[in-house]
Amino acid sequence: MWFLFPGYYRHLRACRQKQAEREERLRQLKKRGCEGSLAPAEAKLVDEDITRLVNGVQTGTIDPHSVLDAYAKVAVRAQEKTNCVTEIMVDSAHEWLRSGDINLKGPLAGVPISLKDNIAVGGFDTTVGYSSFVGNKNPQDGAMVRLLKDAGAVPYVKTNVPITLLSFESTNDVWGRCTNPHNSKFSPGGSTGGEAALLALGGRIGIGSDVAGSVRVPAHFSGIYTLRCSTGRWPKHGMCTSMPGQEGVPSVFSPMARTVNDLRYFTKSLIDMEPWKYDCTVHPLPWRQDIWEEYRGKKTLRVGIMRTDNVVDPSPACRRALETTEAALRKAGHIIIEIDPPSPYEALYLGAHLLNADGCQTFKRFFSPGEWEDTGARQMSFLMELPRPLKYLYYLWVKYVRRDAIWADLVRDWRPKSAVESWQLVSKREAYRMKWFEWWNDANIDILLTPPNATPSVPHDGMKQAVSSCGYTFLFNVVCSRPPAFYFLRNV
Repeated sequence: MWFLFPGYYRHLRACRQKQAEREERLRQLKKRGCEGSLAPAEAKLVDEDITRLVNGVQTGTIDPHSVLDAYAKVAVRAQEKTNCVTEIMVDSAHEWLRSGDINLKGPLAGVPISLKDNIAVGGFDTTVGYSSFVGNKNPQDGAMVRLLKDAGAVPYVKTNVPITLLSFESTNDVWGRCTNPHNSKFSPGGSTGGEAALLALGGRIGIGSDVAGSVRVPAHFSGIYTLRCSTGRWPKHGMCTSMPGQEGVPSVFSPMARTVNDLRYFTKSLIDMEPWKYDCTVHPLPWRQDIWEEYRGKKTLRVGIMRTDNVVDPSPACRRALETTEAALRKAGHIIIEIDPPSPYEALYLGAHLLNADGCQTFKRFFSPGEWEDTGARQMSFLMELPRPLKYLYYLWVKYVRRDAIWADLVRDWRPKSAVESWQLVSKREAYRMKWFEWWNDANIDILLTPPNATPSVPHDGMKQAVSSCGYTFLFNVVCSRPPAFYFLRNV
């Protein structure tokens, strides 16, 4: 039926255009020798300690163009394996280096940085997987990219995402399906899944965004490191999103990396660049080395452990990961404390209704006729679109036939909210945050350890069934919207 809509043919043309553009840029890279296995010198650059790499570029003993070409080869190989790359900016990056647009005396001099597709780079599209966004080139870099270039970092590729940015998968019609770097039948995570796949296959450092786990779940699914930063810690102006204006659960931009050392070095370097001078939304809060030293020097940490969110119990694999980590911490002499925090389900309920208070209308309005919708996001929008009598019947069926009281409670009021209802939800959110604030002050723990997600990596289109399993990460987007709360996560 879509052949009856002229917009459908525009959609197909836009998808073919972007894919052909990417293929031509890949062909040019391969023509210059950026394909195949890394030469020993290239492998050394890719694996070089970040401090030595930066010092080498700053002093002129390491050529930043050679570093860039080595990582371009990594990106080509990762793209061939996982379809993780969207915009290829390597030629422009070489020009930025030659022209002096990148400060090679900065704390990240010469370090190649990959970017989630929603981050604006001057001269390149920011499609977020929507064909309607094809051709929306920004004339100038966004705040994040200006900050990175001033720090000496070299943006060189953008990476794949799910259309809508509301999934733990990374698939769309414009760029295609991104696969897990370890098993092509599974998801790399989402919505920053392309970043995770690239980093797992040899990339260095990337920037993603997170509204319900979008950097942490890809780290878990793909096997890398990430830090979910607090709201107001990193620039966000100049970005493209599927839900402009949504502030019920603020999205945050955050770093991802192949190693913990890179993650720490990069985070400190960017905060030392005073990002509040680039974006009015960033809090003027410097890196606090005294706190870093205090916790690094502690011989015994008090570790609170949350074994389940009581919504979706962790799968055997994720439970085993938690228990393995717990055993390692006990062996190292740390104290494990069973905790009983404020209801994680309350956070899931509030977060889900705040995030979709518009009735899913905002992310839906960017779709072209016939454009594929992520199966997880489709579950949410489908229920929103159901007539209220049918929705009530569905609620009764879920509660009394399926006997799933939690899902029934989530969908009972699943509809667009009025301004009054939205304000009431925000008020409840603030009261819930205060519960956590008081609980944390009384809990006397240094770290809170939880399962990284209810499931390990899901098979493709698995979010249709797993859409309600995001509570382990979504919890902290609802609770921790202000500095200085930082959360360190590694898949285990």
